[in-house]
Amino acid sequence: MDFVLTVCDSPAGEASPVWPGHVSIAHWGISDPAAVEGSDADKEQAFVRAFQFLKNRISTFLHLPLASLDQFTIGTRLQAIGHLEGTSTVRAGGADMHQN
Repeated sequence: MDFVLTVCDSPAGEASPVWPGHVSIAHWGISDPAAVEGSDADKEQAFVRAFQFLKNRISTFLHLPLASLDQFTIGTRLQAIGHLEGTSTVRAGGADMHQN
């Protein structure tokens, strides 16, 4: 694997796995749309928003010039993508989970 992108802000107390090799890891936190309470329309809108946030981040990632970037820069760019609109403010254990 070259990239590991996490999106869940509630890892249920699970430890992050160790990835072999030189994997770029970034956290792209998205609020859990399944946790939204309210009307069916409110719940549907939460899923639509989560989908759109992820779609925008994936599109940004796919447009990175990966062949011309070094490992550190790729990690930095992946982290920056995780801060695009829609980033949830809650982090597991209150800690920022961004890693290179």
